[in-house]
Amino acid sequence: MNSDVFVKIKEFDFAIESLPEISSDPFVDENWPLVYILSDRNKSIAYIGETANAKKRMETHLKDSKKGKLKTLQIITSNKFNKSATLDIESNLIKYIAGDGKYKLLNANLGLANHNYYQKKDVYWKVFKHVWEQLRIKGVTDHSLEQINNSDLFKYSPYKTLKNEQIDSIHKICKSLLDDDKSTILVEGGAGTGKTILATYLFKLLNTEISDLDFDEFETEGIEFLKTVSELKRKYPKPSMALVISMTSFRKTMQSVFRNVKGLASRMVIGPTQLVKRKYDIVIVDEAHRLKRRVNLIGYGAFDKANEKLGFDKYHGTELDWVLKQGQKSLLFYDSDQSIKPTDIEKEVFDELREKKTTEVTKLWSQFRVQGGTDYVNFIKRLLDCELEEAETFTSEKYEFQSFDNIYDLISIIKKKEKEDGLSRLVAGFAWKWISAKDNDLYDIEIEGKKLRWNTETKDWINSENSKNEVGCIHTIQGYDLNYVGVIFGNEICYDSSNEKIFIRGENYHDAKGKNTIDDPEILKEYIINIYRTIMLRGIRGTYVYACDPALREYLKRHIPNAYQDQGLQIYSIDDVEPYENAIPVYNIKVAAGGFSNNQVAEELGWAKLPEAYKPDEEYFICQVNGESMNRRIPNGAWCLFRKYSGGSREGKVVLVQHDDIHDTDFGAGFTVKKYTSIKSKYGSSWRHTSIVLKPESYSSEYEDIVLAEEESQQLKVIGLFVGLI
Repeated sequence: MNSDVFVKIKEFDFAIESLPEISSDPFVDENWPLVYILSDRNKSIAYIGETANAKKRMETHLKDSKKGKLKTLQIITSNKFNKSATLDIESNLIKYIAGDGKYKLLNANLGLANHNYYQKKDVYWKVFKHVWEQLRIKGVTDHSLEQINNSDLFKYSPYKTLKNEQIDSIHKICKSLLDDDKSTILVEGGAGTGKTILATYLFKLLNTEISDLDFDEFETEGIEFLKTVSELKRKYPKPSMALVISMTSFRKTMQSVFRNVKGLASRMVIGPTQLVKRKYDIVIVDEAHRLKRRVNLIGYGAFDKANEKLGFDKYHGTELDWVLKQGQKSLLFYDSDQSIKPTDIEKEVFDELREKKTTEVTKLWSQFRVQGGTDYVNFIKRLLDCELEEAETFTSEKYEFQSFDNIYDLISIIKKKEKEDGLSRLVAGFAWKWISAKDNDLYDIEIEGKKLRWNTETKDWINSENSKNEVGCIHTIQGYDLNYVGVIFGNEICYDSSNEKIFIRGENYHDAKGKNTIDDPEILKEYIINIYRTIMLRGIRGTYVYACDPALREYLKRHIPNAYQDQGLQIYSIDDVEPYENAIPVYNIKVAAGGFSNNQVAEELGWAKLPEAYKPDEEYFICQVNGESMNRRIPNGAWCLFRKYSGGSREGKVVLVQHDDIHDTDFGAGFTVKKYTSIKSKYGSSWRHTSIVLKPESYSSEYEDIVLAEEESQQLKVIGLFVGLI
């Protein structure tokens, strides 16, 4: 279909009296395939459908006890529509209107599995975008597609179109729920395999009245699936169900999602201790690997009382025991690689459960979150297990995966992605104490002179106002999706170059509840590796990494493309650019990062285009920095962007300076880049420099401060302020 095809949206009153007017529309009169939206804007209820016989369909809807109460009809038409087009647009409208949050939908979600059989990905996407913009103009929808894509309501909506593997898994789960010999269903799948989507899809399916399920949509496709669903609805016409989520933050997010879905309610999403209140037909547990045992809990009171009420010994009863007792059927979504602390129930317990005759096991393999796919997921596992070949790397046109030499550039790229795409966050291992929790004027993290704070919110941190300026941890990120994640490997995880192994410095790991009671360092290492594996699988579009430990940083660089390694700089002639419009000048000075470089004259070498993050202006220029004395920020040989210095404070900033009379034994006279500090003394009513110290920022201790006494400092010229790497 041509994406420029003309699409029209017409609005009618939805009433018997309006049928003649509706029928007079040429597309309705000629039984043309179309898409429609029924709504009651006062009650924020809507229904979305597609049909090739709109007149008959509207007559049927007007007789329906629920749809007949709706007030407005929108029909979406085009002379280029066919059955595939209307199915695809209908499917996307259901997903995005549900994610928009303006309406709760009367639609069931069974048919969305069926659409997978017909549609081809993105064939009609441009047409749908055009439809959506028209709906926004008419006030039918509120948010842009980009905003909805980043929303939790969309990400965890039960109205997602399922892939074949997911349909097969749902079918298998439904059959197990019908099997009286099976009391437990264990669904195993790694991060990003769609466990939460399947949980919410199943919850919506089982909480939709059978009269609202349109089995006619399937025609001859999926007959066995339909038969199983029909039997399940007869067995559980109005099932009592609970979605159990151990993690408080993620539980709050899912409660918000359920609150906005017709037929579901936030009270259906509970914490494990709430299981003591009643038994359920079906208990579904998302992130079952985070169910707790009585080890390293913050408090034991509620945990012990729950064990007592349910008849378990308080020292041995676990949240998994509560689930199995209180659910006639228990459905557990589980990933052993995401167990991150001693509080989590041991893998061996789930292994024993898996072997029971009353347990049905199904596995999820495909990657639905990370656009790097299963190859990326497997690469991360082998990377952290140190199982890669010497020069083995991962690259993908669909996924951005880079390592960084300094924290400043990692922060810069995450801020850039946040501005462009949203949902881009810094996340770190728990290698720093959370001191700002008691004093918000303090900083928790300091790396290369850069000070950062842990998350100020513990619930739904990702969507909190200041999260883009903070650093999250595993406890605020597990279960969530990001567009881009910047992963900071702290000093609790290091690399032994001699033995080519990752090792752990337990004294630098500051999650007390995550390491108390652990005597075996290999067990602690397993937990910490799981933490980094989990956070490296949060990014949908890309992952960026920086390691505090120099040896680990070099190890990661061997296997992860470095953001600035061997990029060079493309110089353009003056004929190819518009000066200061799309390019800035490059000077041929090669600045020493060790001391003052050889005496040289700065001459214009040419012009270079800037990365999209920067806008050219006459204050910018570029030159190359050599040496290792600033390698915490600037790699040897890097091309750097500077802003011309025109006055103001230089204290604590990285500066490009010139001094003609200083002769370093290695470099002679000229230019250098260093961190600027000064010592001042008061003379009368004014202040003046008594000395200036140009400080290196290197991982090597061989570099010393350059100290300029008062007379020498007067001849120092600050040329520019360091902005970043090109």
